[in-house]
Amino acid sequence: MIQRSLLSFLLFVAFTGTFFTTQAQIELPEDKVNWSFSIEQNGCEATVIAKIKVVEHWHINATKLPKGSFGFPTGFELKASANFKTVGGVIEPKPIEKYDELADENLAYHEGSFQLKRKIKITSEKDFELAGTFSFQTCNDVKCLPDHTVNFKLKVKGCKSDEAAVATTDETEGSEDTLTASTAGGSAVTPDKEEETNEAAKEPKKKESDGSLLTIFLLSFLSGLAALLTPCVFPMIPMTVSFFTKQSKSKAEGIRNAIIYGVSIIVIYILLGTVVTAVFGAEVLNEMSTNPTFNIVFFLILVVFAVSFLGAFEIRMPSSWVNKADSNADKGGLVGIFFMALALALVSFSCTGPIVGTLLVQAASEGGVAPFIGMFGFSLALALPFGLFAAFPGWMNTLPKSGGWLNSVKVVLGFLELALAFKFLSNADLALQAHYLEREIFLAIWIAIFLVLAMYLFGMIRLPHDSPIEKISVGRAMIGTTSLMFVIYMLPGMWGAPLNLISAFPPPLHYSESPQGVGGSGGGSRDHNEAAGTHAGPQNINVFNDYDKALAYAKEVGKPLFVDFTGHNCVNCRKMEMTVWGQPGIIDVLKNDVVIVSLHVDERIALPKSEQKEVEYLPGKKKMLMTTGDKWTVKEIMEYEKTTQPLYVMQTPDGKDIPIGTADYENHRDPAAFKKWLDDGMKIFKEKQ
Repeated sequence: MIQRSLLSFLLFVAFTGTFFTTQAQIELPEDKVNWSFSIEQNGCEATVIAKIKVVEHWHINATKLPKGSFGFPTGFELKASANFKTVGGVIEPKPIEKYDELADENLAYHEGSFQLKRKIKITSEKDFELAGTFSFQTCNDVKCLPDHTVNFKLKVKGCKSDEAAVATTDETEGSEDTLTASTAGGSAVTPDKEEETNEAAKEPKKKESDGSLLTIFLLSFLSGLAALLTPCVFPMIPMTVSFFTKQSKSKAEGIRNAIIYGVSIIVIYILLGTVVTAVFGAEVLNEMSTNPTFNIVFFLILVVFAVSFLGAFEIRMPSSWVNKADSNADKGGLVGIFFMALALALVSFSCTGPIVGTLLVQAASEGGVAPFIGMFGFSLALALPFGLFAAFPGWMNTLPKSGGWLNSVKVVLGFLELALAFKFLSNADLALQAHYLEREIFLAIWIAIFLVLAMYLFGMIRLPHDSPIEKISVGRAMIGTTSLMFVIYMLPGMWGAPLNLISAFPPPLHYSESPQGVGGSGGGSRDHNEAAGTHAGPQNINVFNDYDKALAYAKEVGKPLFVDFTGHNCVNCRKMEMTVWGQPGIIDVLKNDVVIVSLHVDERIALPKSEQKEVEYLPGKKKMLMTTGDKWTVKEIMEYEKTTQPLYVMQTPDGKDIPIGTADYENHRDPAAFKKWLDDGMKIFKEKQ
């Protein structure tokens, strides 16, 4: 009974959980390179040193590039002064030389940690300040970031004939020779604080990344537990544990072998995650995550997975792979145990494959170590029972017997996969603004799926591999009731109810056949005059989608402009609109006191030919504007150096930013924080009128 209750809980979590999302982050050169500057002085001779450290998988170009190279050479220049003379050029270690077949050019670059040096001869007897620049371009095997320049200053001792060597470096805090280097943000850092300052600058991004990775791990772990309760995996637990305990000479040896078996399972799945990231590239998948074609393809893949789970057919690995792994498992020892784990992974692929595939695509979209974390969480949940039941064989008696309930688990997962598939189809429809899958149709599909699921769980429907049901278990009745409750909860959404519990999944309220609900009562009322070019947006507020039209209207009515950088597929945007925009003290301001323009960065509507052009949105970085999404993405990067959504800005009717900074999900998801930001903007605007 305990195990059935656990099953009910796990499926309920999978049923009601919110799928993790990602936010695109702009990649900056200063995130890939750390630097510090110092000077070593010996009488009238000195050496200016740049200590450079490039993050793994990235490099910067050499100071001298091969003929025909299109890269940006690294520069280490000292500003001319009467206080010193330069001796020779830049001293650098021997660069790595490589021919790039794709670019058809010879490369010369540095990676890891290294130093650049410039020798000088001091001509001044007085102490002085030496100024210089360090410029570089950061590249990896796929792309190059815009070139970046760092300004620095160093204090130098004057040269006196009776004075010996003086060494001034960045080793002592507060020394006379403390470095001042300008960064992208215009702040000054000292070399002894370099590591601390770089970390501080990256801290917000680190926290966000940590939160996303934790979400990925928890979701993957729960998915592994769900996969554990499928007919391909569950029966293997007693069989495998029994094999280890019988074949081992002692209990300790049996436990050890079972633990090695579990660790082998983890290693196999982690290798799978690593290979996917290496082959496809997390950055490419991240760019594809809002691409309509990608979303449609992934929709079709999930439908195939779902139909397989429902029993129409099985997705199997080639039998030759399974037989090969099985034969190697007979060798014994560590190699044999590893191939036993590999055989389990291959044999159970028809149950675990759809889950692993879904996790890998989502985790790879997050980038970095996310696929590694995802596969670790999944495989850990899958491997734990083998080690635990080997250590405590008596627990085997508490396991429920294999039977038809295992296939029921698989079918339930199939229904969940099918429901999730339509989220990806909705993403594509929103990006294209095709209006084929509007809110009512999406909800109708979900209502039908979960109603059929409830009927299945109550025994009213049988699928190909189901066993006859004499009576419904408590767990099955609980899950069926939960599914039916969910259907009842979604029904009012067909007539305009906001459905806050699942606001991240269906299209927004304004993307529907009846934006104000049937009879005009859904999601609030639009109680102020509609302007030409507006439509019903979040909370049924009139919003523009064209910046120029919105700015012109703001001038006409004398109200501040509320710029909303958003996305059709942005989950955090929907959360802000549903849980923050509608709060007392906020909704009235947004409805009556400002003009709102929502700029969707993932919209794939083609720009007029006259607006399709190439622009330089970062130094040395150009982009061809083809869609309205391209236009608003470039605007956000050029003006605010950010690519995260939502991002909110308040402007005066002449298009100038009101000096309150930007608001975002990370720092303003609390209605009180957002209200303060909004009130501050309104106060400054009124004071200047």
